Amino acid sequence: MLKLLKEFWVNSYKSDYIAFYLELFSVIVTIMGSAILTFTSPEPIMRIVFPLYWLGSSTMCLAGYRRRLVWIATLTGWFTIMNTIGLYRVFIL
Repeated sequence: MLKLLKEFWVNSYKSDYIAFYLELFSVIVTIMGSAILTFTSPEPIMRIVFPLYWLGSSTMCLAGYRRRLVWIATLTGWFTIMNTIGLYRVFIL
């Protein structure tokens, strides 16, 4: 089982190491944003959450594009648009 898991990670890295690191960054910042959203509820600190989510969604969108994963790129592209609107509403309006 561990061998299969290691092979999965190594193959992901070898197939596109730039996408691998974009995905890694995306997962880290999105988990951070999710934790902040959860633990500051019911009044979340959106000035922190939206930038983290925006970074996570945009880097995952780019990784999905690099790997030619149309539905990942589409979904995370949508998230990036929604997070951009959220950033505008929090920081500009």
